[in-house]
Amino acid sequence: MPVVDVFNEAHLLRTQTVNPEQLLFDETHEWVHVAEEGGAKVATIGISAFAVEQLTDLVYMALPEVGRQAKVGEEFGEVESVKAVSSLYCPVTGEVVAVNTDLPDKLELLNEDPYGAGWIVKVKITDESSLSKLMDYDAYQKQCAEEG
Repeated sequence: MPVVDVFNEAHLLRTQTVNPEQLLFDETHEWVHVAEEGGAKVATIGISAFAVEQLTDLVYMALPEVGRQAKVGEEFGEVESVKAVSSLYCPVTGEVVAVNTDLPDKLELLNEDPYGAGWIVKVKITDESSLSKLMDYDAYQKQCAEEG
């Protein structure tokens, strides 16, 4: 199946919210949902509700280009609020295969549905070992409580 056809399924994540308890989280507040798509493991990545709440009043988002190779911990975009500019860090290694083109014009999606319509990118995972460094929901909740 061609890559283009596989990622037409991105619409599903725009309209259905994923339960945060089923996600993995990075210490920099990105969330990851891994699914098999076209025989490959693909990570859908967004930022957590906690991160969105901390940023407040979003005004701009820069997205990576499809086809870009991303590595764990590497900056892949940024989100700007009236308060600050925050980098977005890739929690997995792989190729960016889709971006949520709705976001730059509809930043309210991050506030309204951070685990669904507010997804940011899809990355075809090339190194699954990066997944073992991510936190489950309970560990992430502890981190958020410590950060206040």
